Amino acid sequence: MIFDRLARAMDDRLRLSPLTRRALAKVFPDHWSFMLGEIALYSFVALILTGIYLTLFFEASSADRVYHGSYAPLDGTTTSAAYASTVRLSWDVRAGLLIRQTHHWAALIFVAAILVHLVRVFFTGAFRKPRELNWLVGVTMLLLALANGFTGYSMPDDLLSGLGLRIIVSVVESIPLVGSWLAALGLGGEFPSDEMIPRMFVTHVLLVPAVLVALVSVHLAMIVRQKHSQFPGPGRTEHNVVGSRLYPSYALRSLALFLWVLAVLFALGGLVQINPVWLYGPFAPAESTSPAQPDWYVAWGDGALRLFPAWEIHIAGHLVPAPFFPGVVLGGVTFLALYAWPFIERWCTGDRRPHQLLDRPRDHPVRMGVGVMALTFFGVLVVAAGDDILARLLRVPVYDLLNLLRVLVLVLPVLAGASAFLVARALRRGDAARLGELTRADLRAARQPSDPSDAEAMADEPELPAPDRPGERIELWPDGDVWRWRYRDEPAGVAILGNRAVLSEQEAADAARLAYPGIDHVAVPGPPPPSRRVRTALRRWGNAALGVSLLTAALRQRRDRQRGVDGDEPERR
Repeated sequence: MIFDRLARAMDDRLRLSPLTRRALAKVFPDHWSFMLGEIALYSFVALILTGIYLTLFFEASSADRVYHGSYAPLDGTTTSAAYASTVRLSWDVRAGLLIRQTHHWAALIFVAAILVHLVRVFFTGAFRKPRELNWLVGVTMLLLALANGFTGYSMPDDLLSGLGLRIIVSVVESIPLVGSWLAALGLGGEFPSDEMIPRMFVTHVLLVPAVLVALVSVHLAMIVRQKHSQFPGPGRTEHNVVGSRLYPSYALRSLALFLWVLAVLFALGGLVQINPVWLYGPFAPAESTSPAQPDWYVAWGDGALRLFPAWEIHIAGHLVPAPFFPGVVLGGVTFLALYAWPFIERWCTGDRRPHQLLDRPRDHPVRMGVGVMALTFFGVLVVAAGDDILARLLRVPVYDLLNLLRVLVLVLPVLAGASAFLVARALRRGDAARLGELTRADLRAARQPSDPSDAEAMADEPELPAPDRPGERIELWPDGDVWRWRYRDEPAGVAILGNRAVLSEQEAADAARLAYPGIDHVAVPGPPPPSRRVRTALRRWGNAALGVSLLTAALRQRRDRQRGVDGDEPERR
């Protein structure tokens, strides 16, 4: 009762009920791939919850501390306060190791979910107009997630993370002219400085999470404003969204996913050991550990540093060290290409139309080939980050394996990209519905150049195979100054009317083709307007129906009032 009155009082003053009803009625597609972004969101929530707990016990300081705790090999050892508090958190704080390892696993899954979601958006063309800004926000979140993951990885001040931090500092210092100044500005002095752990702590706990929360809010607000994209299918057009309403079906499904994400993260944190810093020991500038591999999301940078030859050049009298090209240039070019891709594709294809319906990856072979080539390239770099472990497992010299990986990183992406391009073109041109149905004839036909006569049509829209559908057709007709369309299946006796009128026959045909790909369309005369007698009868019938409904509502209210006064029996003592 109290909450009901409070809600009514708030609604009387703020008028929130119309906005709430509109928000709860929003429709979301039912395809599983749209849940990847939610996995990233819920992993971020888990990061915040576990991070708050860890902040209560972590001491972000480089000052000397004598460790006294349950881990006997380090008892009485002088370490940094950050390292001592991390070991104490893992061994002496109740549930500390569980929360710390869950936090680390949540960071790995957070970055992985963002990356997989970004790959899905790329291959389906969800970055096209009007969602270019949302793509830029997503790429920025990926960049911030990488940076925040690395600062969190480096804060415990153990030997492994200190070695990775030393590598990053060397990469920054390799930037000509300004590298040394940037490193000193970020660390507060020369490496290792007394200010680097407190600065990483502020960046990891306050600055980057605040920006991520703002970007997530903007990302969700743009989705609500622009509506959700969807895959083509029956009844789906550029002007509607087919799926489940936010409440109750989608909300319950999303809540279940949130609980599953938390369950998996805490299961990993409790059962799978990760980053045991007490085994690595405290960081010492003169010491290193081998093998030493970073987390997977920055392993591509470590692999690039290992594969790139030790070439140093001079430009205008300034030395450009070898780490500059694999460390700075590769990363900069990668994210610059990600930011610019929507505009590059729009310039190459000339497609400036807004898109609500997504593409199948096969519909754009060039995009498919470029994406597979990039994923293969960075996959080889990630494998190269563990070349010393692979050499030990395979029992081969590490330098021989390094030379092999140098060849593979140049050859394998080209082969994979070309193969993906040919397979996508074969699926697009042929009759095969899936990869397993492709034949050699389809692949040979895919290697033939496209017909220049239909190049313009192929650039405008994806080529879709026309299946054999007897009795199905799309009917178009003029209705005054606008055009309408409907889908008709005569054998099944089904007729579905398009829910929006357009200004021309071509727009109606395009909308119908997107909703029902591969079905022929034909222009037909529209239904004749009702006669004057019919219009009069409809008007009278509508007035009569309105009167009956009002009378029924009045009788129902009267009955409810009577029940409220007379229906309750007095309490018997």
